[in-house]
Amino acid sequence: MNESEDIRFMRRAFELSKNGFGSVNPNPLVGAVIVKNGKILGEGYHEFFGGPHAEINALKNVVNAQDATLYVTLEPCNHFGKTPPCVDRLIMEKFSRVVVGMKDPNPLVNGMGIKKLKDAGIIVESGILQDEIRQLNEVYEKFITTGIPFCVLKTAMTLDGKIATFKGDSKWISNEKSRDFVHELRHRYTAIMVGVNTVIKDDPELTDRSNYENKKHPLRIVVDSNGRTPLHSKILVTSNALTLFAVTKKARKEFIDSIKEKGCDVIVCPEKNKKVDLIFLMEKLGKRNIDSVLIEGGSTLNFSAIQDGIIDKVYSFISPKMLGGEKANTPLGGQGFSQVNQAITLNIKEITRIDEDLLIESYIIKS
Repeated sequence: MNESEDIRFMRRAFELSKNGFGSVNPNPLVGAVIVKNGKILGEGYHEFFGGPHAEINALKNVVNAQDATLYVTLEPCNHFGKTPPCVDRLIMEKFSRVVVGMKDPNPLVNGMGIKKLKDAGIIVESGILQDEIRQLNEVYEKFITTGIPFCVLKTAMTLDGKIATFKGDSKWISNEKSRDFVHELRHRYTAIMVGVNTVIKDDPELTDRSNYENKKHPLRIVVDSNGRTPLHSKILVTSNALTLFAVTKKARKEFIDSIKEKGCDVIVCPEKNKKVDLIFLMEKLGKRNIDSVLIEGGSTLNFSAIQDGIIDKVYSFISPKMLGGEKANTPLGGQGFSQVNQAITLNIKEITRIDEDLLIESYIIKS
């Protein structure tokens, strides 16, 4: 089969894999297409965590896969997990060729699935659309190799760098389509994190109001060092999403008991710069199988997250408005850095126009 066909069928598998957004975490997004004599016999994707893998779903309505080619975005697994090894099924079905998008970074797989297929006499080729597939699975790649959640910072500001007026009014900086995209992000990531000041000022629900049919409300995380969240806040009185509070020992026992009575979970964290130690918090979240965190905090939490080095990716929405005001907040508050050479640098991946807004997607350059 020529390279253009390989790319075409892998592209189809890639698009199928996106259907798993918000449903498979902390597993990867995987799509698969079965082709014989240039025709698609079956296709599928990993639909939900703990469910059949993409290869198995693609085989559901295939009567005879002997001598067919499988296109799969991620290396087939060779170990028992929530499901049996996919490699064994592919060997049993007598595929003649398997085309893999990217090698699985999971240490339990990481090339061993490919090796087992080759040992069984199956032709294996890999690396088709690898860069695109790797970016799509950036959450999985970090979490499976480090156990630490992939952390995303979302900001929205005016052209002169303000996230609100000097009186605190912020509705709305970005346009409606930009806000719709933010709800798509809430659907994709496992948790959403804000600081207590955002809860007090905006009283948000922090739920998934995307256009996806299978709504998936993220775990709501409130960073509240001293336990100042009002007990009538929406995140405490709405039960459609789970809520976790990250506090320090400065939070009163009465406050902790009250929010636990409302069904919330609590992690007591050590202090760092008189605030919650966010590195400690990320480690604790990772142990709870939280693979990704979207930070929609205010300027204080945003700077703490940047300063502690937990951010991997940044979505920056810029609106063609100007507010001015010396006391109007910017996306990063806190103390700030004293020297320009201390600045956090970013690698801009993409700039997109959303009606009149600009969206800059970038990655923190780790030293």
